[in-house]
Amino acid sequence: MAIARKRQISLSDTRYYHCISRCVRKAYLCGIDKHTGQSYEHRREWVEDKIIMLASIFCIDVCAYAVMSNHTHIILHVDNNKANRLNDKAIALRWHKAFKGTLLTQRFVKNEVLSSVELQLVKSSIGEYRSRLMDISWFMRSLNEYIARKANKEDNCKGRFWEGRFKSQALLDESALVACMAYVDLNPIRAGTASSPENSNYTSIKKRIAAAQNAKQPRSLFRFAGLTTKHTVNGLPFELDSYLNLVDKTGRCIRTDKTGYIDHSLPPLLEQLNICPENWLKITSRFTKVFHGAVGKPDAIDRYCEHQHFKRRSNLKNCEKLLA
Repeated sequence: MAIARKRQISLSDTRYYHCISRCVRKAYLCGIDKHTGQSYEHRREWVEDKIIMLASIFCIDVCAYAVMSNHTHIILHVDNNKANRLNDKAIALRWHKAFKGTLLTQRFVKNEVLSSVELQLVKSSIGEYRSRLMDISWFMRSLNEYIARKANKEDNCKGRFWEGRFKSQALLDESALVACMAYVDLNPIRAGTASSPENSNYTSIKKRIAAAQNAKQPRSLFRFAGLTTKHTVNGLPFELDSYLNLVDKTGRCIRTDKTGYIDHSLPPLLEQLNICPENWLKITSRFTKVFHGAVGKPDAIDRYCEHQHFKRRSNLKNCEKLLA
């Protein structure tokens, strides 16, 4: 039985979540249909542009994404501290960039005079907007509903575009986070649609590599801040150069025609996170197959399940084997 979305999100355990959306019947609605030859490749740009736009509005950062031919992967970081820090007008302005709001909130941002009763209604609406702007479900709803409507309009049809609600995985520690990011960034290479990370279109890794060539980080993505920051809102707890090097070396190992391996002397980031190189290749090529539900080291899984009142410790054996 599916677990209610609000029970899967526990910001006291982690602010990082991996979200997956799949097209109905796994059809090639965002790529090239192999049976008909019809190209829907332009829709992948729709998805990428919408992800970046929503990240500028919501108090949710995009850590990684990959827009594939029939599904999307997104790793999100919820910045609830930012949502609580913004004043009422800033929240209303952000909300109005994506949604109409109410007549009263529209008047409020224009600094029009409002009665005490009207101000109370505005406060209530803005409180709801504040909560939604740090809600992963609202982020994914805003993305998926927009794409579905636009695709159906182009096809002049009705019906589902996505096969159902998006799936999410809690990433409970640095090991789970870096493994999932690498899995998402290397999805096109594993699928055989790209030869290297820098050539993988509609992915976060391509944006990061392009910016890194100019000694910068893309403003549209959650920045790398280094290992000393841990899980703070300052950025991802890894060094950018180490991560890009790790993804590059891993990508060279993921081949469909041969068994890959990683030279033990190559990735220092794996040593810092205490992940065995052999396990790393398995994790980054089969993340969603070996892990179902929250991912992290055993103690993190125990804390998460205790906070969420889950009786079953899903993934515990694989987490002990591959991450511990």
